[in-house]
Amino acid sequence: MKTIKNTLYFVLCTVVLIALGSCEPRALTEEDVFFTEDQVAELTSDGQIYHLNDFLDQFMTEQGNFASDTCPYRERSYDATHELYLYSVDTIPTNGPGVYIRGRITTDDYSGNFYKAMVIQEVVNGVQQNLRISVDLGSSHGLYQMGQEIIIRCNGLAVGRYANQPQLCIPSYNNNIYAMNANQKVGWCPGRIQASVFRRATHLIGKPDRSQLKYDEYTLSDLYRDIDLKPALTEAGMDAVRKADGRLIIIRNVHFTGEFDNNGTLAKCDTLHPDSSSNANVFAPTTDNIGYPQSRVLQDNMSNKIMCSSSEYSKFAHFYLPGADRHGVTDCPNWTGSVTGILGWYLDKASTLASNKLTGYEWSVTPRGIPGIGISDIEMYNDHDDPWIPTEYDPRKQ
Repeated sequence: MKTIKNTLYFVLCTVVLIALGSCEPRALTEEDVFFTEDQVAELTSDGQIYHLNDFLDQFMTEQGNFASDTCPYRERSYDATHELYLYSVDTIPTNGPGVYIRGRITTDDYSGNFYKAMVIQEVVNGVQQNLRISVDLGSSHGLYQMGQEIIIRCNGLAVGRYANQPQLCIPSYNNNIYAMNANQKVGWCPGRIQASVFRRATHLIGKPDRSQLKYDEYTLSDLYRDIDLKPALTEAGMDAVRKADGRLIIIRNVHFTGEFDNNGTLAKCDTLHPDSSSNANVFAPTTDNIGYPQSRVLQDNMSNKIMCSSSEYSKFAHFYLPGADRHGVTDCPNWTGSVTGILGWYLDKASTLASNKLTGYEWSVTPRGIPGIGISDIEMYNDHDDPWIPTEYDPRKQ
């Protein structure tokens, strides 16, 4: 009897093991992960793929469809003088023809400067078109790598502007009544697309290929011949600014001045601890968790300037500017080179438009990293051709 039981146990165990083995998921193949052009054509047969600028023209309006008297945008969004909105949200129909966009990812979030955000680039007749994407996905660039082309079904999502920067998003209502200047910030604005929603809507096209990214190279003089330093305060003027936003650029022959933008005027950075002074001579000292992008001044060998924008939450936030150290910023002009990154025009106070007090410091370039941390977007050299080696602020050496 015991022998029969043992035999039955053996047979049952064998059956269970075979069953478990048969349930093992099939290993993914390249065809499972990366779409071909034939698959793209099949996917989009129910609708249309829009060029990025055409997508903005078709679906993003000046006022958006979330403006109302009872549940408005944040108060600081609207310039009644020129009838311009710095914040807007337009929803994209869930039903009906498919609405698709495609582009190649130009950003990388390893350094933390594009946290839960990315930019895609489409090259149309040799010219960049770009769009920011706000997505609630940590370490998103582990899957959506720089150089990866993607296609997104936008139905049920939204397109809008946050501080005048267009982005694919969802509607988000901020009701934080305890925020600084809360009366100006409570209201509707673009929010992050949920990770699961974004993954369902997005497909990878081919393998990542960084060599396909287009970089526009400029001196600051050339850049300001291509874009308006102080754009016209009209819908057409703002449209040109918004469509320049997100471009992948290289700015040549610039240096850090050791200054920051102090509400429209430039001031010298100090040598205090970046945890306590928002004016410290590092890339992005504290904002006391307000979270606005910190800006440090870049200048050419004339008087042209542009901001270098970084997040206080980036891995290089407390690294000294090239030429800066615990003694100050005197040596900054002696370190010259190039800064690569994403061009932006960031303005979150419509009162600046209403009073026509644009300074030109609204333009910025946001690097994706520095040497040794992410993408080496800042290359600087001194008079002896020594490369800049990033150095982190160390309170023990002050």
